[in-house]
Amino acid sequence: MLTIEPKDVSVGKLHQYLLGAVGPRPIAFASTIDEQGRPNLSPFSFFNVFGSNPPVLIFSPARRGRDNTTKHTYENTKKIDEVVINIVNYDIVQQMSLSSTEYAEGVNEFEKAGLTPLKSDLVKPFRVAESPVQMECKVHEVVETGQEGGAGNLVICHVLKMHIKEEILDENGYIDQHKIDQVARMGGNWYTRANLGMFEVPKPLSTLGIGVDQIPEEIRKSKVLTGNDYGKLGNVESLPKKAAIQQFLAANPEAAEIISEGNTEKIHKMAQVYLDRNEPESAWKILLAK
Repeated sequence: MLTIEPKDVSVGKLHQYLLGAVGPRPIAFASTIDEQGRPNLSPFSFFNVFGSNPPVLIFSPARRGRDNTTKHTYENTKKIDEVVINIVNYDIVQQMSLSSTEYAEGVNEFEKAGLTPLKSDLVKPFRVAESPVQMECKVHEVVETGQEGGAGNLVICHVLKMHIKEEILDENGYIDQHKIDQVARMGGNWYTRANLGMFEVPKPLSTLGIGVDQIPEEIRKSKVLTGNDYGKLGNVESLPKKAAIQQFLAANPEAAEIISEGNTEKIHKMAQVYLDRNEPESAWKILLAK
């Protein structure tokens, strides 16, 4: 058996062991707002519910282990003591993952991830309209567990109001655990789908994805592509050049034939096949081919 004392390994290595061992972890898709009124949206898997009277949720936007910097969500909750915690289901997992990209301060992750901001009733931060459950919260306290990289910042929230989509309710008016179709974090790039099992979602942290807001409007209006498809398309660093597109078509005559027909639905369906294979670059070459 491998035995580890935290002081004997690096923070990064210990972090990976902990995340590999403690799972599945629910995801707090936290919406906050800064002092200038700019929205921020980011997921955190150090999260759970800790009471119902009062209703308490706690999540932790921890300090970054690599450079000991703090996250925008943490900074926002210290100044504006309100947050909306949105629950993540399978329909928005790719867009949620895209929003975890470390965009610069002030960048609107709602736009980058292609998600819809919905005005809250009691707090300033927006709700995520696509989320099956949205909880408006007042930040009660922020507990800092340390000042070094990897230390937690426990944001203790009191739930002021819950919003639950009626289509996920059962005949008794409670949340149907099959219908809500939640996802949770495992170690590495792995997630688990509550009613099916594990699946892999590559993290968008090594490069800066272009974002769903940079996808041409005619593609975003597709009758074929889904929110998850847009999340994958928005998670590329740059669009393919014309030469790369032509080279792809020359090597894939079937794709070239479908594109020459000009049938948008067929083109989008073929792009979706490549997205299902986690090949967004090839999907882009099909979508941008003329």
